[in-house]
Amino acid sequence: MKKVLFVDSAHPSLQQGLEKLGFQCDYFPDFQYDDFKHIIGQYEGVIIRSKIKLDREILSAAHSLKFIGRVGAGMENIDLVVAEKMGIRCLNAPEGNRSAVGEQAVGMLLMLFNNMKKGDAEVRQGLWLREENRGIEIEGKTIGIIGYGNTGGAFAGKISGFGARVLAYDKYKTGFSDQFVSEASLKMLFEQTDILSLHVPITNETRYMINNDFLGKFRKNLWLINTSRGKVVKTDDLVEALKSGKVMGACLDVLEFEGFSYENLKADNLPKAFSELVKMQNVILSPHVAGWTHESNLKLAATIVSKVKALQQ
Repeated sequence: MKKVLFVDSAHPSLQQGLEKLGFQCDYFPDFQYDDFKHIIGQYEGVIIRSKIKLDREILSAAHSLKFIGRVGAGMENIDLVVAEKMGIRCLNAPEGNRSAVGEQAVGMLLMLFNNMKKGDAEVRQGLWLREENRGIEIEGKTIGIIGYGNTGGAFAGKISGFGARVLAYDKYKTGFSDQFVSEASLKMLFEQTDILSLHVPITNETRYMINNDFLGKFRKNLWLINTSRGKVVKTDDLVEALKSGKVMGACLDVLEFEGFSYENLKADNLPKAFSELVKMQNVILSPHVAGWTHESNLKLAATIVSKVKALQQ
């Protein structure tokens, strides 16, 4: 029987769907990298989230591997170059959590603009400070999106309903203007953006892309949303920009200091920038959950099953 190795847990429907396609599915929750390396040669498929990195060393032992299914969007924990040379198909599922990420980005922005975190805490303490919590409207603002893939497109569709002008820049895509968004150059974003939302993978090009130099190119002071990857933003520089007012507020679902598996913070080595960030009232934080809804869990599984099924045809 064809066998699939589950490195990480996933929605039960993923295993059920693969079993209907004729696969035996194995999951060893206590296994670590060396354990997986020892057995990976037995498997035709691997299902992974972020527990380990499928690097050159472990892939070299995957003699029978035909596909890798990443239950999520980012593929940075897979050596795609090696996989391609070995003829291994690499599947991801950005279609499964794009709506969830788009909603989270909008929700965090509303929370920031309307002082909801601060106001909620004050009311619970018996304080009724209306003028001090006067909000800001999205309507009439210019939204700048960097990266117009699945999540960038989902965010554009949702935010456009607020009466904002939405511009998007994607280095690797053209001709995508539609009823929700106008394609723009990076120069146009620097000139016109009020709210910047990041929807890019982590690559050598995007790592610490958001730094002092980049932020300094924006003509206006701006608000920042990051639901992509933490290391796209250089936290030291963001804190400096928040202090100066160049960035008027930030919504961060991801942080530079997350562990590799995105399951925790590197709590034993958190720098000064983080301690400053968490004290700022104009910063909204969440623990890398933008794409982590009950619905997306099911949709991610269904997407992987459908893509594996297509490989079998």
